[in-house]
Amino acid sequence: MTPRLVTGLGIACALGTGTEAFFGGLASAKRLSALPPSAIRSFDVSKYPDARIVEVPEFDATKYLGDKGLRTLDRLTKLLVVAARLCLHDAGIKKDNLWVALAPERVGVVCSNAYGSLEAITELDRVAKLEDARYINPAKFPNTVSNSASGYVSIWEELRALNVSVSDGNCGGLDAVACADIFLETARADAIITGGGEAMSEALFLAFQKLGVLGPVTGAGDRTTNGTATNDTRLGEAAAFLAFEVPEVARARGARILGEIAGYGTSFFAPEESPLVFASREAMKRAITTALADAQLAPRDVDLVVSSVAGLPQLDDEELAGIRDALPAAAVVAPKLALGETLGAGGTIGMAASLAWLGGVPVAQDLVVGGSLPARVRHVVVTSIGYYGNASAVVMRAS
Repeated sequence: MTPRLVTGLGIACALGTGTEAFFGGLASAKRLSALPPSAIRSFDVSKYPDARIVEVPEFDATKYLGDKGLRTLDRLTKLLVVAARLCLHDAGIKKDNLWVALAPERVGVVCSNAYGSLEAITELDRVAKLEDARYINPAKFPNTVSNSASGYVSIWEELRALNVSVSDGNCGGLDAVACADIFLETARADAIITGGGEAMSEALFLAFQKLGVLGPVTGAGDRTTNGTATNDTRLGEAAAFLAFEVPEVARARGARILGEIAGYGTSFFAPEESPLVFASREAMKRAITTALADAQLAPRDVDLVVSSVAGLPQLDDEELAGIRDALPAAAVVAPKLALGETLGAGGTIGMAASLAWLGGVPVAQDLVVGGSLPARVRHVVVTSIGYYGNASAVVMRAS
């Protein structure tokens, strides 16, 4: 891929909303497993007293978007529109919600989500089955389409260059980078806000609970190879966008450069059978190797690996094994241990954390799952491992 400059970040996650809250929270981040359960507002959890989930704290879309036009939007859409607005302002493309750089026709969006329409589908099905289909609110029907949230981002922020949704599970946030790169390379846009989101809902929580992913910790002595307790996972929500720009455009307008996307790799390794969940060490290794080759870097050049380890042994052990195969000497950190399993937003969250660490924010020791932290971070590999044999990696470097 052609190197792309990162000029802005907008984020809402378990550490808070906005870059300042996120960077500050990362510096002192603690593993969720060591913290008491947080208050849940997205749905009624009275039936689930031991719910292992974490939300964006005190999220209020009206604070950023005003109180008009939000009634029919679902939680994911609100999170993504807020993240997009914060990103565009952080990049200096907008100020006070007015365009001050570039033009709407030259700015687009590429957005990942894994289960984005689940909340709306569940709500409409519940009304149809428990009441009557005549009572379905037609204004909420558009939310059942998987690219609806990305579409609303374009509408609210007047992004007219292109609007693309990526639905690729846990790897979607990183795979969106490759998609955005293609559109920048073909001059479809001068800047693309690229990211992902996942929102908490009762249906999503129940699905993962029934899979056994959110089971209780089985004991202090039962640990995985990365030092997390067995099934030590909390389902999380987040939305994040990074502003990618063509270097010539960014420099011509005097944009602040947060970092650079230098390489991308992806791989798929098919299992011999067809298990419900399958993670591949080999796919992880291949994705990293491909991304390093794309960035023209050697393994020894990598200072830090920002992994998608989240406390689920079946995935974590394979991911860490693949990382060690490709990058035996690099330190490995896991921001999801403080943010929860954020699914389609996970890769973008990893890139956002990388910007913090490339910019000098200290790495919280609680997030380290392997190796020794370097004195200085110049090159980072961000990884995501999927549930179905896929894996992706992105190389980022300091500007």
